[in-house]
Order: sequence, then C-alpha cells, then structure tokens
Amino acid sequence: MRTMLLLLLLLSAGCDSSGSKPAVPATPAADHEQQSLSGSILMLTNRIDLIENGTMQGYADQFMKKYPEASVEFEGLSNYATDIMVRLSTKDAGDVLLLPVNLPARELDYFFEPLSAEMSAGEKFTTFAAYDGRRYGLSTGTTTSGIVYNKKAFKQAGITEIPQTLDEFYAICAKLKQADITPIYMNYGAVWPLREWGNNMVNYMTGNPDYLNNMVHENAPWQLDNEWGRLLGITRTIIARGYAEDELFSNNWEISKTKLAKGEAGMFLSGNWTVRQILDAGAAPEDIGFFPFPYDNGLKHYAPLNPDWFIGVSKFSRNKELSMSWVNFLVHETSYTAEGFLPLDGNTEPSMEQYREFLSYQPELVEATVQTDSFIDMANRAKLSFASGDYIQELIAAPDLQKAFDGLNEKWEEARALSDAK
Repeated sequence: MRTMLLLLLLLSAGCDSSGSKPAVPATPAADHEQQSLSGSILMLTNRIDLIENGTMQGYADQFMKKYPEASVEFEGLSNYATDIMVRLSTKDAGDVLLLPVNLPARELDYFFEPLSAEMSAGEKFTTFAAYDGRRYGLSTGTTTSGIVYNKKAFKQAGITEIPQTLDEFYAICAKLKQADITPIYMNYGAVWPLREWGNNMVNYMTGNPDYLNNMVHENAPWQLDNEWGRLLGITRTIIARGYAEDELFSNNWEISKTKLAKGEAGMFLSGNWTVRQILDAGAAPEDIGFFPFPYDNGLKHYAPLNPDWFIGVSKFSRNKELSMSWVNFLVHETSYTAEGFLPLDGNTEPSMEQYREFLSYQPELVEATVQTDSFIDMANRAKLSFASGDYIQELIAAPDLQKAFDGLNEKWEEARALSDAK
C-alpha cells in the first residue's frame, strides 16, 4: 500500500504554482443559473449498496430535473479508506468524494475545494474537515457503534435478556453457538470492519475521545493492561472460543449481511448505519435490534457519537461549480444523510426503532473530536493505517500478543524520535 510519504512526493511534483494561492470558496448555483450548469461529474463513494440498489441513481435523477444538461456517475470503492489515498496521489479521485480520515487537516487544501459559508452553515461537527478557517467537507450523518442483532436468532437460542456485562455477552455467544448459529460475525476477512474492534472502540471506552490523540505523548501505548490489551483480549477470546465466523480469511461482507438478516448469524459489532443494510438484505424491521457493546463488567458503558464520512469537491475537478451544486443538493435536499444514520440534529427523535432501543439502555455518549495532525503524522511515520483495520487483523492473529505490541511500540517510539528531531 502506498504511504502518505508517496502521496506527498507526488503532490510536490504535480502541483502547479497556482495551487499555492488562496482558493475562493465556491458556492452552488442559484435557481436562476440552473440552465447554465452542464456536463458530467463522477462521485467516488463507499456506499456500494446504494449504487447497486439504485438509490444513488435516484438522487441523480432528481438532480437532473433541476439541471437537465448535467449528469452524475458513481464509482464504489470496497476498501475506501485505503483506495482513496492511492486515487488522490494520482489525481484520479473523481469530482466529488468522501474526505479521507487519515489526511492531515493542513493538507486538505491540496486536494479539496473550500466550501462557502452559506453551504456549510449549520454543520454540527465544526472541528472536522476544516483548517485555517476554511471548511472542505459536509458531514453526511451522525453515527454510533454497538451490537446489531437478530431477535429471532436470540429467541431460537433461548436468550431472553440483552447482555449488560462482558460476561453476559460471552454467555449469549455460547448459547448462540450451541444453537448452531454463528454468534458474532466479525468480518475478519473484509479487514475494514475490524476498526470497530480496535481504534474506534479504544477511543471511546474510557470516555476520553482524545485517547488516540494523546498517544503521541507515549513511547509504548500498546500494553496488555490498558485499553488496547483489554480490547484485543476480547477479540482473541471470541475467536478462540469459536464464537466468530468459520471462514475467517474470506471477504464475506455482503454475505454476512444476508446471514444476519436470516438469523444464521446472531450479531455484528458495527455502526448504526448497518441496520438499514441488514433490512435491505431481507430482514423484517421487527427482527433486528441494536444495543451498546458491554466491553467490561462495569455498570456503565460509553458509546461513541461520531460524524460519518464528510463529502467534498476535488481540487482537480474540471467542473467544480456543478460538483458543488451536487454536494449541496445531496446533503441538503435528499434523504442521503438519513440512509441509516442518526439525525444530524441531536434534538430530533431517531426515526428507526433500533436507534430508540439503543438509546433506551442509556449509554453515555462520547462526542468525537477530530484526529490531530500530530497523531496522523505519527501514524504515517510508523506506517500504521488506523483507517484500514489491517493492523488489528495482525494483532488478533498474533501467536504472542505482547510481542506483537512490542513491535508496534518500537515503530511508534521510532516515529516519535523522528518527530522530536524535526
């Protein structure tokens, strides 16, 4: 996989002198300018499901009613966090795309057009996708993470109560396994879902949303007796006891959704956006539930409150005005931001029963803070892709977790030394 270093080298070779001038934030076209917008734009997205089921094309059709001479095409990336960095390095990132989470804020202007104040008014997560007073992306939803489960599978296994502690969670896994149901589908082979079992959970299970950011002050953040050790201990226990899927090394993301929908699998640990996809895979709404993950035996548990991906316009787009209008339309005039997400307005009651169930267990919600450039730089120097999940896969499979942690700590300490030397 290409690293951020390669990305920056390509940038330094490929940016022209005009790229250093302050960009004027673009504004989407007004209604009276509709007829003047024309051409074709390409949007890159991780929502392959919305492309395949025609939802994205439906939004494009609505857009073309406003702009008859315009068209929008879509390309889905199955491993978006990794693939998009390669595409950006070659300036082949379409016209509209989701902003990479592992891109330092100071580099946003190299790749994205700044948005107008009018376009970004009302943005909830104001510290994300922004730098030096300019905003480069709009949030597409608000997410939390927890256990998505099949109620019929629970009933078949004789499970009558939702687990409130880690021991109770292990107990229902055992019951599901005994009933010949895959207790929890980790999607180990798909890799990216493992982020939930790594940095995503570590960053909220202490109640401190800056846990990852604060790792830049440590030489050896991976320890058996801290959050990393406890969390990896859970994942390794699940696999060791046979509670995860049998086909660990196969990328069965799409298949796994059908298995959960049918009750052949009992649970996922994932974001709330998964609920809609399980329903689209054939589950009846009344058969799917959602509860906070009990990562320890305490009485109180935290759950994250995160922005989903931010969407913006490529610096290299040849039709920036049309692209801006599409972003504005998609976020503000369609149901795209409601496709499996919590309401952007925190005062609004969630529309889906599964979200109301989740909140009924009264988890303490921890609102995310943006990853600092210092953390992203450190991760890049250590060659650790926190956005992809592959290092979590390696930690789960490691014969000796302490030795695997020692290897990560060595890389991290070297990265810190390089940082201090600058």
